[in-house]
Amino acid sequence: MSFSFFKPSRPKTPQEVVKAIRDSLIALDTKTVVEVKSLEKALEEVEKNFSSLRGMLSGDGEAEPNAADQAVQLALEFCKEDVISLVIHKLHILGWEARKDLLHCWSILLKQKVGETYCFVQYFEDHFELLDSLVVCYDNKEIALHCGSMLRECIKFPSLAKYILESACFELFFKFVELPNFDVASDAFSTFKDLLTKHDSVVSDFLTSHYSEFFDVYERLLTSSNYVTRRQSLKLLSDFLLETPNSHIMKKFILEVRYLKVIMTLLKDSSKNIQISAFHIFKIFVANPNKPQEVKIILARNHEKLLELLHNLSPGKGSEDDQFEEEKELIIEEIQKMSSLQNLKL
Repeated sequence: MSFSFFKPSRPKTPQEVVKAIRDSLIALDTKTVVEVKSLEKALEEVEKNFSSLRGMLSGDGEAEPNAADQAVQLALEFCKEDVISLVIHKLHILGWEARKDLLHCWSILLKQKVGETYCFVQYFEDHFELLDSLVVCYDNKEIALHCGSMLRECIKFPSLAKYILESACFELFFKFVELPNFDVASDAFSTFKDLLTKHDSVVSDFLTSHYSEFFDVYERLLTSSNYVTRRQSLKLLSDFLLETPNSHIMKKFILEVRYLKVIMTLLKDSSKNIQISAFHIFKIFVANPNKPQEVKIILARNHEKLLELLHNLSPGKGSEDDQFEEEKELIIEEIQKMSSLQNLKL
């Protein structure tokens, strides 16, 4: 005969876990937030519920996670009960532990699908404004890094990346990557980079449709007074310009004198790293067999300074010296050929 007075508690269902999260988030209303004791109690409840969610998805160190179909059910309930919206709008109130558990669960829930449909992705496609809300969170340094992580998980999916690229909020990244808080600015640049490199066809379509507007603003990053911004944006420019789907964008870019002048300025930057990165774009301008007359004349008129810069340019130890030197010699020869055009008028 058993004399145990305590029966083991019944494991919560996905519906119960999500309902508890929803109710505890709703409890974080305006009145609760301004009352310290009420807020502390409400936040403890939220933290407890997110901990339960994490345990159900990943185990709690003692028990194994439940079956995979429960993860799908959790994702479905999150969408059905509009908990995704609640989470995003209440994120700035949540405590550190709750945010940590949320981030752990976020990527798992995003991957859940029914048939061919990702539940969370479908929800975002029906509520695209929530992606705008995540982007704007970079203005709040308390939750900027959390929102950045959530955003990068979202933009692994082409439809969500496409929305952000084409939305008005995308231009905010040009401000966020230069925020005074280094950690936030770096995180924003990571998200910015993912948007421009994760999905080749999406990026190609975007740059084709928004070429002028995009590069008008991108030029500000290349000419920034901030060393980190100049270096990162120059490296990123190489990353997406040299992708095969963007070859038509690259061909258009290297026809423009204004961008040649920007790259030439970077070629004489005080930073060796920036000089090397600039060279890898500059060489495309010079090697282009279809250079417009304006580009030829700019190169010819500046050939002495360019030759001096190139002769002194070295990738440094540990780099692919032979290939670099070979490319550099070819570019020097091409510039020397154009020196006779320096007296022509633009």
